[in-house]
Amino acid sequence: MPKPTRGARLGGSPAHERMLLANLATSLFKHGRITTTEAKAKRVRPLAERMVTFAKRGDLHARRRVATVIRDKDVAYQLFAEIAPRFTARPGGYTRIVKVGPRKGDNAPMAVIELVEELAEPATPARASRPAKKQDNAAALAPEESTPAPAAEADEPAASDESKTEE
Repeated sequence: MPKPTRGARLGGSPAHERMLLANLATSLFKHGRITTTEAKAKRVRPLAERMVTFAKRGDLHARRRVATVIRDKDVAYQLFAEIAPRFTARPGGYTRIVKVGPRKGDNAPMAVIELVEELAEPATPARASRPAKKQDNAAALAPEESTPAPAAEADEPAASDESKTEE
């Protein structure tokens, strides 16, 4: 469980906050996405991602660690059997928070937190496709003009060597 924050908590005592976050995480794994306030979404995200990481490990100790937070056995089974295998290739970032409009009653900022569906692709550096220097750019545009053909170079020195030996 995350360390309780100093100051005001999400609705009361540290115990109440812990149970509230556990219930939010359980609902997230049960339904795939939930709508809640931005503050609660930001607080439940690290907990949910940690639970998915435990589920990816899949050993007995990980199951017991998840069971301390996710009390519903059906949801815990779903986390290990269905959700964790989707994220085996993904090193992190299992959830997404999307801000939506304010709540009608009290104008509280709302957000949707959901499990990410698409597969993670390996990150490619942005500068790999661009040339590093201006000289490389000129060479890339006209490779024939900037570098002579290798066959022509090989023939010319050989001819000049023969002419030297004949003298």
